[in-house]
Amino acid sequence: MGEMTLRWGTELGADTARAVRELLVRTSAEDGVAPVSEQAVLSLLATDSGAEHLVALREGVVAGYANLVAAHGEHPAMAEVAVDPAARGRGIGAELVSAALTKGGSGTRVWAHGNRPAAQALAARLGLRVARELWQMRRSLATPELPELVVPEGTALRTYEGAADDAELLRVNNAAFAWHPEQGGWTERDIAVRRDESWFDPKGLFIAVDRADPDRILGFHWTKVHYEENPPVGEVYVVAIDPAAQGRGLGRLLTLAGLRYLRERDLPEVLLYTEADNTAAVHTYTRLGFAASHIDVAYSAAD
Repeated sequence: MGEMTLRWGTELGADTARAVRELLVRTSAEDGVAPVSEQAVLSLLATDSGAEHLVALREGVVAGYANLVAAHGEHPAMAEVAVDPAARGRGIGAELVSAALTKGGSGTRVWAHGNRPAAQALAARLGLRVARELWQMRRSLATPELPELVVPEGTALRTYEGAADDAELLRVNNAAFAWHPEQGGWTERDIAVRRDESWFDPKGLFIAVDRADPDRILGFHWTKVHYEENPPVGEVYVVAIDPAAQGRGLGRLLTLAGLRYLRERDLPEVLLYTEADNTAAVHTYTRLGFAASHIDVAYSAAD
């Protein structure tokens, strides 16, 4: 292959975005894990996602891609990188990671989804350290048996009733995940683009409210189905509890409601993601039968 060129941009044209998507599909098939997050994929054709795109080209062909979200507040810049399997072994990954670290500035983190041996070797070569671990946990929906769903007195459980719920969903999400680099700070657009996805099902978005104040959401569980997997797999997509409603057992209640719904869809398995150091969440999910499946690692330059 010829000389490589790197091209930054805040927007991708339709042809380039399509080429990047195809690269991501090939990478997922080769590695058995998606190389970038859903948020990065959704940003490919967005004009206001806040992400910057770095494309590696060889002879005009997209050979690699990096997605960079700038630092905001206390959260560092975050990058995700993918290299076409056919173009590996030529230093493209190192070039993309180095460029993202430089552009993102001090503290920038680069995700290694699945933390495969090649990613670990690259991190060691560049002198990077582990800054964050995200666990994917899974459990069968057949066994162990799910506990009965018992809704506490004074609490009502319902499903999504349309855009009128969005303002409260945003309030709860952003309050619950104020500390989270990706999940915190959602806007109406973040909900709208996901609501427009083919997998969205309003019957799979569970909402807990106080019977004395039914317009105020206490917490929610947004489920998802990965139809691209064979067989399809369910996901505990987002569980968010209003900090003012903590201690009422709503996290377990909402998680269980979603699990029972996904089992009724005849899905064989369910997955979720949680921070490795979120001991309360790990404890809750472990008690519900989940076990660690694989680990995503965010690397950063050594201090």
